[in-house]
Amino acid sequence: MSQSSSNAGALAGDFRIAPQKIVNKARPCPHNPAASCSNCRLSDLCLPISLNESEIVQLDGIIERNRPLKKGEHLYRQNDEFRSIYAVRSGSFKSYFLGSDGKSRVTGFFMPGEILGMDGIGSRRHGMSAMALEHASICEIPFSQLEKLGHQLPSLQSRFISIMGNEIVKDQQIHTLLSSYTAEQRLSSFLLSLSARHARCQLSPDRFLLHMTRGDIGEYLGLTLETVSRVFSALQKKEIIRVNNREITITQMPALRAIVGDSVGACQ
Repeated sequence: MSQSSSNAGALAGDFRIAPQKIVNKARPCPHNPAASCSNCRLSDLCLPISLNESEIVQLDGIIERNRPLKKGEHLYRQNDEFRSIYAVRSGSFKSYFLGSDGKSRVTGFFMPGEILGMDGIGSRRHGMSAMALEHASICEIPFSQLEKLGHQLPSLQSRFISIMGNEIVKDQQIHTLLSSYTAEQRLSSFLLSLSARHARCQLSPDRFLLHMTRGDIGEYLGLTLETVSRVFSALQKKEIIRVNNREITITQMPALRAIVGDSVGACQ
């Protein structure tokens, strides 16, 4: 269901706050097209994680760093020809599927360091659309060139296969969550996933901004807008979270984990 993994909710319409970043002044702005894999703070999360210095240079040679996207702008649309996969450099995206009845279904949220666009590999056409939830930038990786480079660099090929395997696991987790668990467990799992993903990006794991609407969260978790609002209110009443406009603060992480339980994986 999600692609990357993939595997990021909003209140009363659509929340948000500035996350607490750990700033490294020696590194360029993530929106800057001149950024490279060798100086990117996300290299430990993305494709270069398993590569040595010379291999990173080769990967850098095929990557296209395009202009930033504005909130609401599409990276690609359902049925577009598949040419590339994309690594999120800054900001966030949602993927969604549009049915023949015109109804949409959110299939994933993507944060910095995560890969999207893999839905097009099989048919060579994108099976869903991807839209920026805020001002965002990406690294475009032409797939034909990635395949060629993967044959030369086994470590790169292995890393990409690992990313695809993780996406399969995430799809299985969300399927289990949607088919077997309560609304409270689904939303708690979602918040835990966001917490873990913010931590991986060196952002605060217990205080973060939700860039998507409550409607987006509901579509992703198979819940109505009213149910999402009710569960947020219930978690706040239990003092497990605090909600301030679009800002979420997790005040009792163990209690949030207890709701989910060991048998439910945090949905990405």
